[in-house]
Amino acid sequence: MSFQNPEDVFHIIVTTNTAAIAAVLTATATSWIFNGKPDLGMTINGCLAGLVGITGSCAFVSVTSSLVIGAVAGILVVFAVLFFDRIKVDDPVGATSVHLVCGIFGTLCVGLFAQEGVTSLSTVNGLFHGGGLSLLGVEALGIVSVGAFVFVFSSLIWWILKKTIGIRVSLEEEIQGLDVGEHGNAAYPDFAIVAPLMATNAATAAVDTTSSETVPPEMAIPVVNKARKGAKITKVTIITNQDKFTQLQTALDSIGITGLTVTYVLGYGMQKGNTEYYRGAPVKTRLLPKVKIDIVVCKIPTQVLVDTVKKALYTGNMGDGKIFIYDVENVIKISTGEEGYDALQDENEE
Repeated sequence: MSFQNPEDVFHIIVTTNTAAIAAVLTATATSWIFNGKPDLGMTINGCLAGLVGITGSCAFVSVTSSLVIGAVAGILVVFAVLFFDRIKVDDPVGATSVHLVCGIFGTLCVGLFAQEGVTSLSTVNGLFHGGGLSLLGVEALGIVSVGAFVFVFSSLIWWILKKTIGIRVSLEEEIQGLDVGEHGNAAYPDFAIVAPLMATNAATAAVDTTSSETVPPEMAIPVVNKARKGAKITKVTIITNQDKFTQLQTALDSIGITGLTVTYVLGYGMQKGNTEYYRGAPVKTRLLPKVKIDIVVCKIPTQVLVDTVKKALYTGNMGDGKIFIYDVENVIKISTGEEGYDALQDENEE
């Protein structure tokens, strides 16, 4: 491409944007039809899919062909996202669908839609314009060659990284967020961080924070359900760091407590905030993200709950958290009108 042929530049601009808008429309429609509602994420990925799909052929196809290419890319990306989700490929933003799937499709489109003379750069016809399979075969060979090279050498590089510096962060840093761990900044300060749920076996395991192994059954805290009507009802509030929520939930499961009210809050205590950086300058933030868990118990003794929480959260460092205990005058179950112990008995506490 050169400035001696500005028409080529204008043609590329038109084909690129035509494909993008066509993909926006088809991705939105496809998502609406197959998922029941339009999805903004799919719409945005549709735009990207159209741009990726037309990149290889933008100087070699007509505007009409670019419309078709973009439309097909918009449909393709939706099904690719659904496919990778179904086979549990960890790709939350759909990058594999956009860049791999639509990239391969866009490369093949050169061999399918290329049209001689649409620009000064286009001198060969593709399959759909009477050029036969020659150009399509070249594009397919290129896809296979590049794919094989990238697979082999990227696998080697990732293997070396895994064996040396590692390729995963710690669970604590993953829950806290890489923005804090790597950059000292909270990119989304108002976004509630949801810790991953871990499978637990309430009958056989309690949590030991000093080891990744479960506590043997004989060492688990016994649970005695002695409460009767009119028994004392207690509310226990736990405030701790967000990255401790998973181990706390696992410990509560082990004593039969699954009813929780979880609130993400900001707190200031002995930790006195932490240092973040804004444009390279350190900024002291007073409020730290915390998680507050409210539990109302009656059947399960309060001391059993307290001991379980302490065992799960204790490290001896600041930030382990605090436990607040309150007497509850009454509990009313709105759906049935039950009160007190009866309102809690089918809720696994709450």
